[in-house]
Amino acid sequence: MTRTLDTTELNDLLGSLTNPTALAELGVLVGCLLLAWAIVRLLRGRAPTAGSIWFGERIIDGVLFPMVALALAFGARLLLSASLKIAVFKVAIPILVSLLVIRLAVRVLRVTFPDAHWVRVIERTVSWIAWLAVVLWITGVLPLLLEAMDEVSWKVGATRLTLRNLVEGTLTAGLVMVVALWISAAIEKQLLRGSGDDLSIRKIAANLVRALLLFLGLILALSAVGIDLTALSVLGGAVGVGLGFGLQKIAANYVSGFVILAERSLRIGDMVRVDNFDGRVTDIRTRYTVIRALSGREAIVPNEMLITQRVENLSLADMKVLLATTVQVAYGTDVRALQARLTEAVANVPRVLKDPAPSCQLAEFAADGMNLTINFWIADPENGQGNVRSDVNLAILDLFDREGIEIPFPQRVMHHIGVDPAAGKGGE
Repeated sequence: MTRTLDTTELNDLLGSLTNPTALAELGVLVGCLLLAWAIVRLLRGRAPTAGSIWFGERIIDGVLFPMVALALAFGARLLLSASLKIAVFKVAIPILVSLLVIRLAVRVLRVTFPDAHWVRVIERTVSWIAWLAVVLWITGVLPLLLEAMDEVSWKVGATRLTLRNLVEGTLTAGLVMVVALWISAAIEKQLLRGSGDDLSIRKIAANLVRALLLFLGLILALSAVGIDLTALSVLGGAVGVGLGFGLQKIAANYVSGFVILAERSLRIGDMVRVDNFDGRVTDIRTRYTVIRALSGREAIVPNEMLITQRVENLSLADMKVLLATTVQVAYGTDVRALQARLTEAVANVPRVLKDPAPSCQLAEFAADGMNLTINFWIADPENGQGNVRSDVNLAILDLFDREGIEIPFPQRVMHHIGVDPAAGKGGE
């Protein structure tokens, strides 16, 4: 039996909105909104909280403001219903509920996926759905629409699904997934707070927590839609076959990511060389690792490559790196005395460590002079190696200029063999 739209309740609501008591309700509602703003402002403090789900950027665009306003408005409606015919709050409470849903979805998605372009599309979709539901509820069309959706049904196996079940289940599933993302983002923020050697362990813990919560949210979402969870056993078998054939590389990268994070063979902040690419590990994801070179280029390296190939980690045991430079001096230079002065000059260069101290060796006797190799250590390779090597070379050049030590030019000795003039005449 299909009901028809009864406009009596809507007409009564419109008539109540024109009564003088509606002004009293409106004043109480404005007071509730101002009180909600003051409470949120007091809880937030003076400093703005960038990226906060609860407070937002401007207090009213967070989740806490519509939540507190809804609670105050609902309490005010209960108090006023004993003495007044409620009209304004019948419109205000559904609007606040819609605003709460929109703020929750928008803030969670922006914090969880800050750089994703599709978040804007989802935000607009959620906003349109929420405001449309408010309009349908206030006008009394929503119950009729739900009843009509109940009549549209079909069978999926042994289960009978209706259009209403599907829509309500989808909305519930979306809400469950948003809450799961919210909880996982909050836990991940707490786990990744601060810095230190245990950052990799906290990273793997954050990834595991997010994966677990999303899995539980997916299970609850499927239950809300009406899908029989026993069918997941068949789906699990199909996924296993897919992993065994077409998805084995992806699965290997995910497993390798957890192995890297657990073994801590690579840590965020390490200086590494992978496939002739030098850089600093800036992020370790479950599928790939981001390595940023000093030039600003970033390499996205699959985690399987970091497990199966050779990786040079310049800072696995410690951050100290040995660098070297070569200089040539002329034959006849007092090398023994020069070695001490060179190590002293190099030790005074910023960023060069004094322990281990620089060293200078006579490397070889070359054609034009004697080659000296100066070795020195640095503890911050992430700040560059070419710049500190240049500073060392400049310090050596300044020393040579002060001491008058010659850097030899290429030299060649030519022997001229003379010809006997008499022998030349006798041959004519």
